[in-house]
Amino acid sequence: MPAANSIEEVIEALTVIINRATADGSRLGYFPALYRRVTREVKRGIERGRFMDGPRMERLDVAFANRYLAAYEGWRAGQYVSNCWMMAFGAAGRTDRAIIQHLLLGMNAHINLDLAVAAAEIAPGNAISSLQTDFQQIIKILSEQISDVQDAIASVAPLMWILDVVGGQDEERLVEFSLTKARDAAWMQALVLAGLEGVERDDAIRMADSGVSLIGAGVLDPPGFIVRTVVGFIVRSETREVTRIIDALQ
Repeated sequence: MPAANSIEEVIEALTVIINRATADGSRLGYFPALYRRVTREVKRGIERGRFMDGPRMERLDVAFANRYLAAYEGWRAGQYVSNCWMMAFGAAGRTDRAIIQHLLLGMNAHINLDLAVAAAEIAPGNAISSLQTDFQQIIKILSEQISDVQDAIASVAPLMWILDVVGGQDEERLVEFSLTKARDAAWMQALVLAGLEGVERDDAIRMADSGVSLIGAGVLDPPGFIVRTVVGFIVRSETREVTRIIDALQ
């Protein structure tokens, strides 16, 4: 799959992955189903003047997406990809992990690592400071999709409500909080990477990948007996029809 050159091409590439996953009954289709929703909203936002610099935002969105697309194709070809993506893709073969875990693993890798790298690429050096407002808008758009995504998951995972009880607040706010932390961490990482070049930049990306992978490990295997037990109940309540889940997330 060639690299995308526009948001339209990003949407087309995500559609190819979703269709492939649907045909294969693969959980690899969960994250791109969510991602395509967000990308379409970013496209609408650019068209409606939601961003300070629309053309630059499209370049960022494309660079951002190309990191996921390259990781996906590399993983399928048996090549080395970021550890955090290896974890996310590898989890797709596991039937004992909840839909929300699959989504969060993808979001963790893509926001905490890929967004920071793409932002530093599009706005290197001192230019990075002018990107902050539009950078935050991407996460805001994702946040705006959470309610619908929450309803979609609930339609195929009847016991998702248990997380509300365990979390002490509704799941939507829990995810919003996670997104806020991810946004702030990604921005700080973007600031670091924007000031680096060559080997120093590559080393910093590898170090960031290690940190993001630790977060992913906590998503894949949550600490605490209660949380693990709740996740187990949720998984058993979920439909076994992967294609139905992909359809719901779309």
